[in-house]
Amino acid sequence: MNECIFCKIINKEIKSEIVYEDEKFVVFKDINPKAPIHLLLVPKQHISSINDIDEKNENFLEGVFNVIKNVAKRLDFFETGYRIVLNTGKDSGQEVLHIHFHILAKRKFSWPPG
Repeated sequence: MNECIFCKIINKEIKSEIVYEDEKFVVFKDINPKAPIHLLLVPKQHISSINDIDEKNENFLEGVFNVIKNVAKRLDFFETGYRIVLNTGKDSGQEVLHIHFHILAKRKFSWPPG
């Protein structure tokens, strides 16, 4: 995992604008935002994608949505709404092989996405 950019952010080897951190997760601002608020929620445990979740690491999912909800409340987009995106694999647009959730807010989103 030495080359993983998200692992380097988690380990503070690369500077990032972190908005939330606990023992399991880091949430930081995306460097190429697609909305006024564009955050990335990354588990500290390196898991390449949702395809690599198994019984040994499935418990990290328990906290994902609570962290998102708490960040949405703290950054004042809980009531107005937000979009959560999880890309898996190259055809979906996953560029970093460390599972991460995009949290986008503070603009209207259309459907279907992409």
